[in-house]
Amino acid sequence: MIEVTELYKEFSGTPVLKGVNATFEKGKTSLVIGTSGSGKTVFLKCMLGLLTPENGEICYDGKNYSDMTSDEKRDLRKDIGMVFQGSALFDSATVEENVMFPLKMFTNDSYDEMLERVNTVLKRVNLEGSNTKFPAELSGGMQKRVAIARAIVMKPKYLFCDEPNSGLDPKTAIVIDNLIQEITDEYNITTIINSHDMNSVMEIGEKIIFLKNGTKEWEGTSDDIFRTDNEAITDFVYSSNLFQKVREAQLKENKL
Repeated sequence: MIEVTELYKEFSGTPVLKGVNATFEKGKTSLVIGTSGSGKTVFLKCMLGLLTPENGEICYDGKNYSDMTSDEKRDLRKDIGMVFQGSALFDSATVEENVMFPLKMFTNDSYDEMLERVNTVLKRVNLEGSNTKFPAELSGGMQKRVAIARAIVMKPKYLFCDEPNSGLDPKTAIVIDNLIQEITDEYNITTIINSHDMNSVMEIGEKIIFLKNGTKEWEGTSDDIFRTDNEAITDFVYSSNLFQKVREAQLKENKL
């Protein structure tokens, strides 16, 4: 579990996060949504320790990140998997080398032990036998799956995903969404996804946090979105044609 309390972050005197509170539970897929400039990327970077907030606490399973020693922060880093927006694969490295990278950095395992783990996660993301391929030889969806394999190769407790569906066609995006949710369930991971994809919200949004102008404007589930009277979240969500159609269909069936 990750607990965020009164998180405040500013740049050059301008507040970007204004006392955000949130709890992310183990074994659940949580989405952080919001318009550009809402603070969601800064929020993610603060949780990852890439930015230092001016105020507030970020606790991993009850331990405040700011109170951790350098060794404790390094140990925590081993428990965190990250899927970057553009996959962030090493172009000159093979699939196997990309996925093995965290193992080389954080473990003293033998090559055979690392290879066994790499093959296990590649099989899990349906890329068995792709070890010697290079990123340029893969489709966008396959690159995302390599990024997910790399993120889970260390058996993390926490998984962060920054716009994992960016640049993907709708069908492939659904495949990636489902894969992330399946892995979250199987490995009982605390998963946090930054997204603006309303399909993801509807498909895998077990918990949704909506940020607006640096504050938590709304929190709920994908079902709650269809029932809320919060204008900020409805204006954001129903700018999507898909959600407009879903809402209209539900109104016709008197489900609201």
